[in-house]
Amino acid sequence: MDKTYETLLVETPRPHLLLVTLNRPEVGNAKNTQMGLDALDLWTRLIDHPGDVRCVVLTGAGERIFCAGGDLKQRKGMTQAEWQHQHEIFERGRDALLELPMPVIAAVNGHAYAGGLETMLVCDFAYAVRGARFALTEVTIGIMPGGGGTQTLARVVGERRAKELILTGRPFSAEQALEWGVVNHVSEPGRLMEDVFATAQAICDNAPLSVRQAKKSIHNGLQMDLKRGLMFEIEAYNRLVDTEDRREGVLAFNEKRKPVFKGR
Repeated sequence: MDKTYETLLVETPRPHLLLVTLNRPEVGNAKNTQMGLDALDLWTRLIDHPGDVRCVVLTGAGERIFCAGGDLKQRKGMTQAEWQHQHEIFERGRDALLELPMPVIAAVNGHAYAGGLETMLVCDFAYAVRGARFALTEVTIGIMPGGGGTQTLARVVGERRAKELILTGRPFSAEQALEWGVVNHVSEPGRLMEDVFATAQAICDNAPLSVRQAKKSIHNGLQMDLKRGLMFEIEAYNRLVDTEDRREGVLAFNEKRKPVFKGR
């Protein structure tokens, strides 16, 4: 990506890997209107023109907070119309993030509260640093999760656990997040990005069209009953049969070498 943003850092630390950093560390990477606009623009660009990006890593600036949620200082004094307009920007950004064709890994470098946790839950999966804490705190300030939290958290941890966490607003630890499936791995301090990049590299090394079709099949199939999900899967599978990468993969296997995938 060749565009710069006011609230996001966008880098390519390795071939095919895009690192996106929420970059408002002075306010805990809280989401203001500009961050919403920046994220919406970036995710939309990646949908329209993914280029050679095969995996995205989303993290936060600093070592304490991934994202503190919405910027309540900016929201102080907002009219109802202003609040709802800002939230519509956040909603469009969330939906665009959900639609990204390539996998998105959240590298949770610190606490993820409210909209920060909701953003993490929209990613395909997450690694977190030990010591990070998580919470959906909206009911403690007179609102409720509106960035997808009531839907995404319940799908991960189950209805009863989600009700407990959302209705109390209580925080939970990285170890609990791992136990309940909210994160996939807990890294020791100083190891988070190393661990995330190792997994991201494994994804980048695989056939990009295969990865995208598999992600789409999992995501959409879970919205269907099993029979329709299986039908969706085979349609996604069949689109890969007549690709250069499928032929390269089989040839490389038989020639006992590492395949060179081109996304074609």
